[in-house]
Amino acid sequence: MSDKPHQNLAIIGHVDHGKSTLVGRLLFETGSVPEHIIEQHREEAAEKGKSGFEFAYVMDNLAEERERGVTIDIAHQRFDTEKYYFTIVDTPGHRDFVKNMITGASQADHAVLVVAADDGVAPQTREHVFLARTLGIETLIIAVNKMDTVDYSENTYNEVKEEVQELLTQVRFDSDDARFIPISAFEGDNIAERSANMDWFDGPTVLEALNNLPESSPPTDAPLRVPIQDVYTISGIGTVPVGRVETGVLNVGDNVSFQPSDVSGEVKTIEMHHEEVDSAGPGDNVGFNVRGIGKDDIRRGDVAGPADAPPSVAETFKAQIVVMQHPSVITAGYTPVIHAHTAQVACTFESIDQKLDPASGEVAEENPDFIKAGDAAVVTLRPQKPLVLEPSSEIPELGSFAVRDMGQTIAAGKVLEVHER
Repeated sequence: MSDKPHQNLAIIGHVDHGKSTLVGRLLFETGSVPEHIIEQHREEAAEKGKSGFEFAYVMDNLAEERERGVTIDIAHQRFDTEKYYFTIVDTPGHRDFVKNMITGASQADHAVLVVAADDGVAPQTREHVFLARTLGIETLIIAVNKMDTVDYSENTYNEVKEEVQELLTQVRFDSDDARFIPISAFEGDNIAERSANMDWFDGPTVLEALNNLPESSPPTDAPLRVPIQDVYTISGIGTVPVGRVETGVLNVGDNVSFQPSDVSGEVKTIEMHHEEVDSAGPGDNVGFNVRGIGKDDIRRGDVAGPADAPPSVAETFKAQIVVMQHPSVITAGYTPVIHAHTAQVACTFESIDQKLDPASGEVAEENPDFIKAGDAAVVTLRPQKPLVLEPSSEIPELGSFAVRDMGQTIAAGKVLEVHER
């Protein structure tokens, strides 16, 4: 591992605006993807008559491996600048990208928003900026991509920049925290080196901007929480839950409790990157074996925590949500699926308590009859089966969630209080 400070980076923006190519290019320019792999993809791309798509291919292959459930060596998604080492928290193009961003499958510190120069602000651009703001992303770097398709025109760049600035103002993202850079991920302009094609631009390259990001706020000294992604049976070891340590430290010898399954036991072994370790901390992906726990005792969506301070199981919970899209209106009784950490549970809107003014966060209306797209509100939700959540103010990693229905993300929310069962 690196002794440089670590940053989690999200690459956000509309699906066709070149996120994958940018990620592939960043990994390539920082030497994180070996030359021969790029070569292999270059040949493959050329054969398919898609010359130049080799960087996107690198990412697509990772996405496919991931879809097939192959665990990918994190090195593929990590790269270094002089000052930091970065993990790209979610591969763009991954179909649950937005959901993963919200549920903290990827707690990003900062984000790069990719906006194509030839297209400008698209619906997904809006949604992603909205999310970045809701999720507390600290700094946004805006990469105005595909400058090669508009002849590197400074005017076009300025038009797109203005359009994005307006969007940032709408969602009240402090645009001082936004850095704009004209790039071509495809050609490599302003990624690692200054582009001769845009001598009118005197700002940083993407890698310089990343290197100059503020250090992220350190993880809280919150108690141990490990949302479980999968449960395996491994011969010679037994039952091995796999998950990412969100907060706290997991040690061999700890007594842990899995909720809501409500079973506990002593941690016998912890494995990370195919090596046994004595302990693991926030951000570490681990497999661990717990004495006396069988394959059918626990499941995906459970959360492990200390046996003497187990994760909270919500009977109901109060949350602040922002509705991004909904074909009609949301009223009490609506039961969409809540995606929180690794759990997916249908939850009923028991009551809509307050409608908020999105600008100030002040209460605009008590007990409104309904809420609709664009509204912010405080609501009370009742999970249809047991669900672990924590107040966002105490453990933010287990306090954010996505509201999904009809194959799309309806709203993003954060938990204000949990009424335990």
